[in-house]
Amino acid sequence: MIESAVPDAATVTVPIAPTAATVLFRFTGEDRPGLTASLSEHFAKFHCEVIDVNQAVIHRSLLLGLMVRIPADQDPKHVVRKMRHRAEKLGLKCKEAAIDDNEYDDWVQAQGKARYILTLLSRAVTSEQFAAVSRLIAEQGLNIDVITRISGRPPRVKDGKPTRACVEFSLRGDPSDPAAFKAGLLDLSSRLDLDLAFQKDDAFRRNRRIVALDMDSTLLQAEVIDELAVEAGVGEQVKAITEAAMRGEIDFDESLRRRVSSLEGLSADVLPKIAARLELTEGAERLLVNLKRFGYRTAILSGGFTYFGKFLQERLSVDYVHANELEIIDGKLTGRVVGDIVNAQRKALLLEQLAEQEGIDCEQTIAVGDGANDLPMLSRAGLGIAFHAKPIVRESAKHQVSTLGLDAVLYLLGVRDRELIEPN
Repeated sequence: MIESAVPDAATVTVPIAPTAATVLFRFTGEDRPGLTASLSEHFAKFHCEVIDVNQAVIHRSLLLGLMVRIPADQDPKHVVRKMRHRAEKLGLKCKEAAIDDNEYDDWVQAQGKARYILTLLSRAVTSEQFAAVSRLIAEQGLNIDVITRISGRPPRVKDGKPTRACVEFSLRGDPSDPAAFKAGLLDLSSRLDLDLAFQKDDAFRRNRRIVALDMDSTLLQAEVIDELAVEAGVGEQVKAITEAAMRGEIDFDESLRRRVSSLEGLSADVLPKIAARLELTEGAERLLVNLKRFGYRTAILSGGFTYFGKFLQERLSVDYVHANELEIIDGKLTGRVVGDIVNAQRKALLLEQLAEQEGIDCEQTIAVGDGANDLPMLSRAGLGIAFHAKPIVRESAKHQVSTLGLDAVLYLLGVRDRELIEPN
């Protein structure tokens, strides 16, 4: 076999009995079209089997790794010499290392280990953030297989628009201390102004089909009931109840009844006026346009009101809307809602029903929300995301996004910026 360290081709030794040799070749240099083809064609001359391959290009710099098995009827030192000569003619550096049988068998066995995706989200990835995340990964005994930039290339000169940065770590193995790892992710998120999402890299992650969104303070920047209360002259009173409910301090059903009752007598004519002034959350249109393009089904599951949900449904082409129906008699709000209240438990149930209706597993659903009444829905979804959420929600949810807009959900699906279209 080839020795583990190969300073030059002359050190390559061949066993007495011919046997296949496994060698890892690493090529580096300035990238240009045709390099991989030329190297591959040279390996083909010796009928080598390609066992593993990985290639990356960073700003025109090529890093190509090829693990090949050299057939027993070929002289390994001759193959190494020829590949070095070929690389030199192409302007590349070539390094090689032998892989002995025990090392190879250990490598094969490692493929059974769990695999995860850790997604780093930030307005701009700093070296401090990158170092801290890498250190946490190492402390948990996880191996980094691949690191990929998902976001687009940042302009050299800032144009004043909000920036987005995303780096994806492909990891192998299980965290040595899952509780400490989760605590570490939360700590880094709070200290370094970033978000970290840790997902199992399985078939479900690559086949999500439904995205369910809360409406108020998630899809919209405002709490609609607070806007209604302002029109009714009870703004401060209702806002205080809303905030307490979102923090989980008041039962949602009771808080909703108290807030809606204060709207009694309000003219229904204010509803379209409020709808017209509502502002979408950053990235909301970009998210919905691209989800529709990729074939996802979308839903608004809200403790808010159907009038505004249907307004957004038409504007954003949302497939389903489930919210609370304000009772209106003689053109005025009665201070009551019609039918069952869409509370925390009902949101989770509606998500399950949507999955069943679409013929998919609940693991293929995504749920996004900000309040305590979203937690059961976030927990039930295959990917539950706390979006710019209250502390109690951030601590309880599996994933969080607090630094970027709603379109950051696309990064957690592994979608790259270059694959997206912009809304009109």
